[in-house]
Amino acid sequence: MINYWITLQNHWRDALEILLLAVGIYYAFMFVRGTRGWSVVIGFLLLLAFTLLTWALRLEVVSWLLGKFFAFSAFAVLVIFQPELRRMLSELGNLRLFYTAREQRENIEVIIQTVERLSEVRIGALIALEQSIQLQEVVESGIVIDSEATPEMLETIFFPNNAIHDGGVIIRGDRIAFAACIFPLTQRQDLNKSLGTRHRAAIGLSEETDAVVVAVSEETGLISYAYKGQLVRGVSQEELRAFLTSVLVRRGSQRSVVEWVKQWSGDRRMQRAPAVQKAETD
Repeated sequence: MINYWITLQNHWRDALEILLLAVGIYYAFMFVRGTRGWSVVIGFLLLLAFTLLTWALRLEVVSWLLGKFFAFSAFAVLVIFQPELRRMLSELGNLRLFYTAREQRENIEVIIQTVERLSEVRIGALIALEQSIQLQEVVESGIVIDSEATPEMLETIFFPNNAIHDGGVIIRGDRIAFAACIFPLTQRQDLNKSLGTRHRAAIGLSEETDAVVVAVSEETGLISYAYKGQLVRGVSQEELRAFLTSVLVRRGSQRSVVEWVKQWSGDRRMQRAPAVQKAETD
């Protein structure tokens, strides 16, 4: 027993180091997966496997050349993955460990005021509120905005004569991250045939992520929201406010580092639920 305790004291640091390295490598791979640099990672791994094979076969010249190549690999990583690293460091620098209930409610009021104004004049809108799952595949098809989320800014984006009014907007925290994004359409066959593209896109995005998607009908001005694959249409402002508060204030009041890691790991949990439908054309 004493020998076991001494051995444990001598090697716990080694075990901790191995654990930290394993977690770091895992999340590095998950972060790169789905980006443009993923194919480079695959090529790098194949080259590494080939290098190990040359060492095993004792091909000295090839092993020497590959060894020289890997000596410059650290610099190559900085160059090849510069966009991904810049985005990750930018997010880390802007990380808010704690979102107060007041801040969350202020963000909700921005959405409420926006959809109220757009509904009155029957201007279509599609707004996705990002949560723990990053909308990486979606925002790559959009235009970077990176501005404070205000009703005036959102109204300007969705104004019909605006060049970027088509598509959806991504709200990340209290900022408009992207506009003119193409959301994935739901593939469900049980939906009403009159359900338009805007609402099918809202359902599709909510099926693949944990985002809350708010839509305003261009035809009728009705306000709807989609969450976890469920579409609720024709809601009032108070109903929308109550729903957003129940989801965003509860989940967003304490945003932990673990949630941020999940965001960058590209977790794509599929959550499905039946949709509440009403006939509409857009």
